[in-house]
Amino acid sequence: MEQLTLVAPTLFGLEGVCAEELKRLDARNVRAENGRVLWDYTPESLVRANLCLRTGERVMLRLGRFPAPDFDALYDGTCGLPWEEFIPREGAFPIRCRSVDSRLTSQQRCGAVVKAAVGDRLGRAYGLEHLPETGAEYAIRLFIMDDMAELYLDASGPSLHKRGYRAMSVVAPLRETIAAGMVLLSRYRGKGAFRDPFCGSGTIPIEAALIAKNRAPGLERSFAAQRWAWLPSSLWMEEGDRAMDLEYDGDYDIEGSDIDPQAVALARENAEKAGVEDLVSFRVADATRFAPSEPAGRVVTNPPYGERIMEKREAEGLYAAFGKAWRKAPAGWSLYLLSSHTEFERTFGKRADKKRKLYNGPLKCDLFQYLEGEGRSR
Repeated sequence: MEQLTLVAPTLFGLEGVCAEELKRLDARNVRAENGRVLWDYTPESLVRANLCLRTGERVMLRLGRFPAPDFDALYDGTCGLPWEEFIPREGAFPIRCRSVDSRLTSQQRCGAVVKAAVGDRLGRAYGLEHLPETGAEYAIRLFIMDDMAELYLDASGPSLHKRGYRAMSVVAPLRETIAAGMVLLSRYRGKGAFRDPFCGSGTIPIEAALIAKNRAPGLERSFAAQRWAWLPSSLWMEEGDRAMDLEYDGDYDIEGSDIDPQAVALARENAEKAGVEDLVSFRVADATRFAPSEPAGRVVTNPPYGERIMEKREAEGLYAAFGKAWRKAPAGWSLYLLSSHTEFERTFGKRADKKRKLYNGPLKCDLFQYLEGEGRSR
């Protein structure tokens, strides 16, 4: 077979951040595309990416790519891949499908065709008419776009944003992967003050603490590929040890605050589950009275948008009041604020120095960036 490829889907806007992460993880031949990042497969890189990647949604192993303008082509292309090299005799292989801008629009029928093709290939390889599928899961993902099919094995299982520390959350939670992306885009790496005055259940400060300590976000969870027979189980321990050896010790000035005492209590619980309760603090406070005593620092935050949590007019009032407080902050502070509100800058009272489009799930947002030293008290 040709060189296998690993693929990490990302939220739109985080492709470049994810690619940079993978380069720091020594991935080979990294290239970013719309909504995903690809790199060359090695067993070590598959394991390392699952354990350490902060902004990828999952890690998948691409086994094949071929034109599929009709169901016969989909069956033949699928059947031509060496599934027996990856799925053992008892392996279970559920199928998930997605089709975009292609002639094969029925995802249910596409899944049935792929299931039949893989089953036929494995049946011939193992001399069985009926495969038991009683063993470990080797979930297959089919993606068809513009009549081109790609077939993957899902190495992660539950999405990588499910770190394991957030069993519960307040209304409209921010996905961990986008929270980590916001922190990385702010270039926070543990130095200086870090604040989130709309912290909710604590996701942004917790991700900031994990980044400051360089703690791999996947150390406390399991992955589908841990049960794959052909992937050495020793790799997971070796890569876990490697990740822990790269952690930093230090004291960090990371604080989250929220006007809702219940949210703050939940944030403290989540920080404890994440193992960073000694690195981050939480308190009840009104963001519209934000007044840092430190001369410099970063604010990375995700205030209510006025779409799901509160009425639009209330959100605009909140933005205006926070903007007034922000303009009184010392000039050494920078702000990275995520919002889907189309009139955010007007209501906040100042145009952003930079904007970056990001998606909070399906919701199109902007990361408004107010950079250090721009138009505040000196």
